Amino acid sequence: MFTGIVRGLGTIVDQQVQDGDTRLTIDIGDTDLGAIAIGDSIAVSGVCLTATEIKGSRFAADVSKETLSLTTLGERSVGSTVNLEAPLRAGDPLGGHMVAGHVDGIGVLEEMVADARSWRLTFSVPKALAHYVAPKGSVAVDGISLTVNEVVGRRFGVNIIPHTMNNTSLGATRIGDRVNIEIDIIARYLARIAGHE
Repeated sequence: MFTGIVRGLGTIVDQQVQDGDTRLTIDIGDTDLGAIAIGDSIAVSGVCLTATEIKGSRFAADVSKETLSLTTLGERSVGSTVNLEAPLRAGDPLGGHMVAGHVDGIGVLEEMVADARSWRLTFSVPKALAHYVAPKGSVAVDGISLTVNEVVGRRFGVNIIPHTMNNTSLGATRIGDRVNIEIDIIARYLARIAGHE
């Protein structure tokens, strides 16, 4: 379980295809993820991966064919920047919202408008996910916990403060770029209970 509070950026430094799956090696640079051990979960741009090898500032993780096809990790290449977050541990503050690292679908950045020192971003999501997104609710975009400002059809808007823009992959995201979307886990369960899923 994660919070959607990105701890820093990493760089994909190696990609090795193995029988349809891919092993990614990511350099975390000076990002502080705490004491990472083999077998630990790490959110990589919103995708929960398991560290299978650790060497210095680098860790490797195996990514299944299904995960590659359902997330943007299959579109990343060596040199790509990714958001990083270590898992929530007992006693840690919950600064964002509960994020599982299980991507629900792919969204697209449709608009980006400067708003004082911040930015207003509009994303579109697949129709099947749209009814889970609510004004003042939470959504994870590439693993970043964001508060939804408004929802119109399949589009939702968020406000990005300078810190988030400068310290996550959103700073390099451009109109038309695809992003990983995880809807709020509470919204998912409420919809299931209400029979809307």
